[in-house]
Amino acid sequence: MLVDQGLNLFLGFQRAQNRSEHTVLAYHTDLFQFFNFAAAEIGMEWESLTIESIDLFVVRSYMGLLAEHGLARKSVARKLAALRTFFKFMCREGVISQNPVRKIASPKLGHRLPQFLYLEQMETLLHTVECTTLLGARDQVVLELLYGSGLRVSELVGLNRKDMDYDVGLVRVYGKGGKERVVPLTKYALEAVAHYLKLRQDGDKALLINYQGTRLSARSVRRILDKLVDKASLDLHVHPHMLRHSFATHLLDGGADLRSVQELLGHSKLSSTQIYTHLTREKLKEVHANAHPRGKRKL
Repeated sequence: MLVDQGLNLFLGFQRAQNRSEHTVLAYHTDLFQFFNFAAAEIGMEWESLTIESIDLFVVRSYMGLLAEHGLARKSVARKLAALRTFFKFMCREGVISQNPVRKIASPKLGHRLPQFLYLEQMETLLHTVECTTLLGARDQVVLELLYGSGLRVSELVGLNRKDMDYDVGLVRVYGKGGKERVVPLTKYALEAVAHYLKLRQDGDKALLINYQGTRLSARSVRRILDKLVDKASLDLHVHPHMLRHSFATHLLDGGADLRSVQELLGHSKLSSTQIYTHLTREKLKEVHANAHPRGKRKL
């Protein structure tokens, strides 16, 4: 089978599995890059390259090239994961009998702890917004939902008015792969949404809109957050996912159990949530080092 045919078959399958367009595009980019390399490595034109002609040695050469170019380990691991998924699919479809990626080990990744805001920093940010204007009221909703409910930015901008249940204080969100979950709303979020919608003079179904009256984008949310961080004079870079990290960390600091936090975040694996326990342990170590007579650091 030609790689072009295999790629179309694979991407079609991913869309049928309700993968997001962002994920499908990432697969396409990584695989297209590899196939271009493979064609040159084997000495064939891209149009003539077949999936069966790609072997372990081609994959190893490609991994070596990525390493030579100084690509970050996380990026190398992502590209290898794309190849692994593609060739596993080709084996399952009976296109090839041997997976050329099966003996390639993934690069070891360091455990990088997610960044989060301390409670005082979060409070400062939340009190920065001027809620007297329509856009200010919207920005407050953005903060209250990202931090108060731990939403991903993609989940936030995808919300419609009908997803909000004001009577029971819940919001229905659609996460990765179209997975649906219901998340509690804080009283501050409920008040912020009610105030914002009261100022709205349109019937658009989207919960959050921009100044042009169309659905707010993830990029716009990042710009809003940059503006508010600058206004709050916080000396750090804050991205939307950092508020989600703060949500999980503050819940665990407050005594929430790990399984509940997993459910609220919409993680399919508990291991994805466990990283936040490292954050709370680091905070405890810092408190101990600064407060205990035997732990206080010398000035």
